[in-house]
Amino acid sequence: MRKKVDFLVIGSGIAGLSYALTVAKHGKVIVVSKSIADETSTKYAQGGIAAVMYSPDSFEKHVQDTLIAGAGLCNEEVVRSVVSEGRERIEELIKWGADFDKQQDGSFSLGREGGHSENRILHHKDSTGKEIIRALLRKVKANPNIELLEGYFALDLITQHHLGELITRRSDDIQCFGVYILNPKTKRIDTILSKITMIASGGIGNAYRTTTNPVVATGDGISMAYRAKALVENMEFIQFHPTSLYNPGEKPSFLITEALRGFGGILRNQKGESFMAKYDERMELAPRDIVTRAIDTEMKYHGISYVYLDCRHLDKEELIQEFPGIFAKCLSIGIDIRKDMIPVVPAAHYVCGGITVDNNSQSSIRHLYASGECTYTGLHGANRLASNSLLEAVVFSHRAAEDSIRRLNGISWNNAVPDWNDQGMVLNEEMILITQTMRELQNIMNSYVSIVRSDLRLNRALNRLNLLYSETEELYKKSILNKELCELRNLINVSYLIVKMALNRKESVGLHYSTDYPQREGWQTIHLSEH
Repeated sequence: MRKKVDFLVIGSGIAGLSYALTVAKHGKVIVVSKSIADETSTKYAQGGIAAVMYSPDSFEKHVQDTLIAGAGLCNEEVVRSVVSEGRERIEELIKWGADFDKQQDGSFSLGREGGHSENRILHHKDSTGKEIIRALLRKVKANPNIELLEGYFALDLITQHHLGELITRRSDDIQCFGVYILNPKTKRIDTILSKITMIASGGIGNAYRTTTNPVVATGDGISMAYRAKALVENMEFIQFHPTSLYNPGEKPSFLITEALRGFGGILRNQKGESFMAKYDERMELAPRDIVTRAIDTEMKYHGISYVYLDCRHLDKEELIQEFPGIFAKCLSIGIDIRKDMIPVVPAAHYVCGGITVDNNSQSSIRHLYASGECTYTGLHGANRLASNSLLEAVVFSHRAAEDSIRRLNGISWNNAVPDWNDQGMVLNEEMILITQTMRELQNIMNSYVSIVRSDLRLNRALNRLNLLYSETEELYKKSILNKELCELRNLINVSYLIVKMALNRKESVGLHYSTDYPQREGWQTIHLSEH
């Protein structure tokens, strides 16, 4: 199959679908989804989307909360512009059919999460992302200008390299002409030529053994962009969500939303002691990096595998009404959150770095945009403020759409692009090599590149990753490709980026905490030696 399209979107989360709906008024759109379209990280976003809606909240308060959470590494100009556009993008989501909870007087019911000084989280019970995806997909499927390809896997961006031109530096004038995709029906590799390409492929959570991310989060977009020599930044900042449900063997780990702590939940160790006051005066509402390190410290100090989130003191009816999904999930494994404490443990959740984009969400490669978790915009800095991710996605996708529309008429398809050459490849019957290497990779990342790091651990990870990379590239070059092999290759790629950038960060800041370097001055830390 060989297709031509005006706009090509890789990914079907909030970033990709909101972009597609906007540009579809000006041309034909193809949205490529590697699984069923709603199986994205967006669907698993429980807490909500942050935006300034009412007094006493203000743009300035939201800006300062974001800057503080980002530990001094946010781009303040970007933060201010994103916060100021929040309400407009919320109104657009509502226009597309998203339903957010309201009070009896018709005003929005706003929650509060860690790091926020005011209630500003719009939500739909505890399944906000699921509601947003429902609404967006309904609009996308009804739009005659949008074609949705479900189950198709994007392999590589098409650049001058595929035309036989040598690209040696990221500063070269690199252009994107489309993408090669693996067709699930024919098992062959198809070519899609596009005038403009948007990567909205989500995060990298499955580089780790324990993650809240769905199984589709394998760093595909970041890896593709990096191989095409796009700029990638800040990959060392991996946010571990403080509270995933401790239920060994379950993948992905079930998320216990931060909003539950905002509602009044208290963290306790296995002695039943409340411990957050030892680490931060904001206690349970401290930013995620601080809460995660506090839990990690308690677990190591006491030799335990999890801590508890205690909701037993909260109003029983309101608890169930506000968090029906969490109540039902916990009850299904024998935990009644009205009278039992919830066992929780940190899990890999969100990458704060990615493909470098400008204020219009354009990457360093011409005609290639990126939005959502796969990007580095400057908003998050060294740590993401809770519920800023969905906001970032809709703001930057909107900007990308407007810029794409302005540029569309000046771009032509490149008809010289060759089809994928898979001659000489053989069917790989050694699936055990892929599954075993995946286990090795996840164990390396969990053991050496986790919440607390050191140069010794990182260098050990790098040495092992180099071996996995060599073995996997050799397999890739001679095999008829499948999704599992390509995902493994991508995860090794992004893991390498995480480790290399962590080694280059000669300080402890935000989500990158190293026992070898002091904390960036002025930003709170937790020292394991304090116990």
